Amino acid sequence: MSEPTLQELQDSIEELEAYRNRLRDDVIAMGKKLKLPQKRIDATVAEHAELQRLDEVLVQLLRQRDVMQNA
Repeated sequence: MSEPTLQELQDSIEELEAYRNRLRDDVIAMGKKLKLPQKRIDATVAEHAELQRLDEVLVQLLRQRDVMQNA
């Protein structure tokens, strides 16, 4: 498998960020719909496994992009 281009990497980052934001908004909306207290909604977002994994992947991709930009 070949290395992605800088543009492909940036496109992937943008798509993942958009997905993460939609997922977070959905989790928050569901919490509000269920009339959960704001503290519980915030805790649910912070503990959400998929959101945590997306953040980890985004950090890795951002590091890879920074390395490519500085090379």
